[in-house]
Amino acid sequence: MPCRCVLEDLPNMAEERLIRKYANRRLYDAHDSRHVTLDDLRKLIAGGQRIKVVDDKSGEDITRSILLQIIASQEQFGTPVLSTQLLEAIIRFYGNPIQQMLTAYLEQSIGSLLRQQSLMQAEMAKALETPMAPLAEMARQNMEMWAKMQASMLSAFTPAAAQGSPERGETPDKPDKPDKAEKADRSGRPDTGRRRG
Repeated sequence: MPCRCVLEDLPNMAEERLIRKYANRRLYDAHDSRHVTLDDLRKLIAGGQRIKVVDDKSGEDITRSILLQIIASQEQFGTPVLSTQLLEAIIRFYGNPIQQMLTAYLEQSIGSLLRQQSLMQAEMAKALETPMAPLAEMARQNMEMWAKMQASMLSAFTPAAAQGSPERGETPDKPDKPDKAEKADRSGRPDTGRRRG
């Protein structure tokens, strides 16, 4: 019995949700006021919800039989957890003097696995949350560096551009004048030839 408390005391275990089973074999979720299927119950349990199934007519607790139906359905149609050898070994323990030891061992093992899963999920959540602050800080620093680089580049190129613009205006004028003069001389030679003619 104390081993069962290990499973009940695990973190993130919700309060029991009452499910009623009617004479027509339909299951009714009293919390959400709707009919549910075995697969709906499986999803609830997988999400951390605990359920308690009672026979609507007699009030008898039939949770175990419903859970076994869910397990049987998953083992048959889903991805099985229990191998054939493990199932055979469990069957051999029924009626065995050490059956209670198997129950205690399985509960403790599952409890340890669930605790490790909770710890891993917490660590993953931290890992996902904590990088955001450093990443935001890095992004801010990168933006500052980029702004400084842009400012220094602009300040480096702006004076050269301002000084280069008149030079560019002057430079083409100087070569253009001799070019025009040379063209005039060249063009004058044929003219003189024409005069001679």
